[in-house]
Amino acid sequence: MQFIRRLLARAQICALLALSAASTWAAPAIAPLLGVDLNQFDKSKQVMRLPNGISLGFVEIGPRTGRPVVLIHGYTDNARDWVPMLPYLDKSTRLILVDIRGHGLSSKPECCYTRVDFAYDIKLLLDALQVTDADIVGHSLGSIIGQAFAEYWPERTHRLVLIASTGGTHPSCAAGETKPMDFRSEIVKLKDPIDPDSAWMIEWWASPTPVDEDFIRRQRKDSAQIPVKVWLAVLEQGLSGNDLQATLPWIKAPTMLMWGEKDPIMVDKDRCALIKGLPAAQVKIFPGLGHNPFWEQPTQVVQALEAFLGQSP
Repeated sequence: MQFIRRLLARAQICALLALSAASTWAAPAIAPLLGVDLNQFDKSKQVMRLPNGISLGFVEIGPRTGRPVVLIHGYTDNARDWVPMLPYLDKSTRLILVDIRGHGLSSKPECCYTRVDFAYDIKLLLDALQVTDADIVGHSLGSIIGQAFAEYWPERTHRLVLIASTGGTHPSCAAGETKPMDFRSEIVKLKDPIDPDSAWMIEWWASPTPVDEDFIRRQRKDSAQIPVKVWLAVLEQGLSGNDLQATLPWIKAPTMLMWGEKDPIMVDKDRCALIKGLPAAQVKIFPGLGHNPFWEQPTQVVQALEAFLGQSP
């Protein structure tokens, strides 16, 4: 009888432990559904020849009478970068998703790839589309281009959103404990043709939470088609030697800054420097997300984005 009581007691303990484990266990995260036909999106891209001789690929979505919102992707990306957000964005806006020079269907010249070169292309595209001013949303390199656009053409910039951005260096911003990803040392080793499924490319396109596999596969494939000389030119001209602090005060548009908490590229010192350079900007940091938060949790990012863009002047 005593043996039976011990056995029953042990069974109760095991049941309680199992119940406790079940109450704290969370299902593995899954990639958000895209809700967009990638083949149709890719087919919708247009190409515009600009007065400076550069051709830019771009996608227009929404009514031409809607509020213009320009979306500028990052280094080695393309206009498809923004697809995860599309189902959730305001359908009354006029979205203009751009392939920056050197990327996607845009021209890939031997030069020039400074942030002002990129921004001037955007200005010329808006001229051609008869857009007098727009909300500018940029990610990573695209955010640096967005900074330049807002600095040099403040009258054309209604609101500015900088995602995974940097303010360069600021004397009061320490390096911090988080060391940025050393992507430069890997990029300088690249040779044509680039293997989109190499270990480096998989790491380059990785996120701390799941992202749609077909979307990432297409992104890697397209970035692998960018010539190595363009990868290097953008690295040296667009991502190096910029004194961002000197021109940040030129930005007059209301600005919002967004980062993923686990961004391995734009780390603490980058955030600190940009916040110092734009002290009036609104700041949103998404817990647990990486360099591309709008791929990982597009609904959260769009909610913050739309709330900011919809604010009264």
